[in-house]
Order: sequence, then structure tokens, then C-alpha cells
Amino acid sequence: QVQLVESGGGLVQPGGSLRLSCAASGFTFSNYAMVWYRQAPGKERELVATISSSGSTNYADSVKGRFTISRDNTKNTVNLQMNSLKPEDTAVYYCNAFRSIWGKAYNYWGQGTQVTVSS
Repeated sequence: QVQLVESGGGLVQPGGSLRLSCAASGFTFSNYAMVWYRQAPGKERELVATISSSGSTNYADSVKGRFTISRDNTKNTVNLQMNSLKPEDTAVYYCNAFRSIWGKAYNYWGQGTQVTVSS
């Protein structure tokens, strides 16, 4: 079955760094765009970063220059390197796999990992 398992979350001080990882299984990883979302308490889920199947990346304005998304198709993993963390980055971070083909969308989600930025 399809699984997306996030890891790497935790508590970090402002200005610190964390590296999130998402291990995928049960589908052809290289065919999917991979996306990191986050949801802070009381707020809607927001897109953080995307990486296409070909490796093109996009970022939310709020994280540009601080976060880097990458993927390893040999290991079926996607990572999110987060630097210069701010308290407003505190959220549950979710890994998403997405593909649209022949008018049908395939969308898979991980269970989320908590990131807390606080002194």
C-alpha cells in the first residue's frame, strides 16, 4: 500500500535548522511531484515547497532563500532543508505526492511531523 512517512521534526531555537525527510513506498515515486505543506494551529494548510518529477522547484514567498526541497529517486525520498527558522515556521509539516494523468488526480499524504521554533 501507499505510504509516506515523514521524519526529522522537533523543537529548534529561532535561527536554527532542521531537515525533514519523507520516505515513500507503494507507488512509482519518480513519476510524482512531491510537495511539502504545513499547517499551523488555527490556520489553513499552506503549500511550502514543491519539486516536480523532473526536479523543478518552487517555494512559498515566506520560505524562499531559507528552505530547500530536494528529492532522491533512487531512495524514494524527498527532503526539506529548513534554515534560519522563525517562530512563524511552527506548524505540522506534511509530505504530499501528486500526479495528474489522463484527467485523473492521484494524491497521497503523510501523517505529518511537528516543527516547533521557540526559544
